[in-house]
Amino acid sequence: MLKIGQLAKHAGLTVRTLHHYDDIGLLRPSVRTDAGYRLYHRDDVARLQQIQALRQLGMPLADIGSFLAHSGASALTIVERQLAALQKRINESARMHAHLLQLHARLARGEQPELAEWLTTLEQMNMYDKYFSKEELANLRIVNDASCRAEWAALVSEVAEAMKAGATPGSLDAKQLGHRWMTMLERDTGGNASIIARLDAMHANEPAIQQSTGISVAMHDYIAEVISEIKLDAWAKYLLPVELERMRRHHRTRGKEWFPLFEAIREQFHIDPEGKMPESKKVAQHKFSLFQDMVGDNPETLERFRAALANEPVLRVARGLTDELMAWLRMVHARA
Repeated sequence: MLKIGQLAKHAGLTVRTLHHYDDIGLLRPSVRTDAGYRLYHRDDVARLQQIQALRQLGMPLADIGSFLAHSGASALTIVERQLAALQKRINESARMHAHLLQLHARLARGEQPELAEWLTTLEQMNMYDKYFSKEELANLRIVNDASCRAEWAALVSEVAEAMKAGATPGSLDAKQLGHRWMTMLERDTGGNASIIARLDAMHANEPAIQQSTGISVAMHDYIAEVISEIKLDAWAKYLLPVELERMRRHHRTRGKEWFPLFEAIREQFHIDPEGKMPESKKVAQHKFSLFQDMVGDNPETLERFRAALANEPVLRVARGLTDELMAWLRMVHARA
């Protein structure tokens, strides 16, 4: 057994912190001697490792006790989460190492990139690193292909002109630009809905990317409305007017919830493939709530919805849920 000072030293914590953990019931020592000394057993140390791991993963201290008591997450699951987070940091370091090697090689050849080029490259790398793995970045055309970036810059310029001219999202000109946007997005991401979701989040949340690409928050919202109008045109071939109006209202009021939810579902599926954690139930309930808000539960409406999805390719662009994820969601929802 370890005395409290020994455990604090090994864990890189203060004795006061361990006293606090004891006071709030988060980590109680297995033994208290007659003299009042705290002694920690192997199982106590294992629990402390889980507590520290969850803190490193961003969980508030106030939530950790409840999570350990009720989530059903094993020590193995928490270590797997820790490994995934550590691997992400390793990948980030590897990408930075590779980039510095490239800069070193250019400088060794006597090349002198402009300051703006250095800053833009580093800024964008830092932003992309927050959202994509090393392998994903290696295959992302917008990062690696200069002609691709030029093509996107031209399209962004055209969209900006259309917005300036007052083209509404439902206009023919806007929809033509929207079709090009969707086609290029599908091409440059391989149709990977997870990558599309993270690109969407990056452009919505990172001012540096907005500035460097020219895709402002206003343009992001505008093109989302255009794409919504394009898809509503496809739905209109199958749905009744009242059903289409329900979908239009949903896109207007809750449409922005879908992309973040797709990514949350994907992440939770990898963390909890058996679908037993409370977080899994939460994302499943969110998905089914959103879907019901958009389509409802009328069997005839659902049949028309499925027919449209099967027959209209435009409705499958950036589709966020694979068959595997849908099966997982149904399993989790059935347990709720």
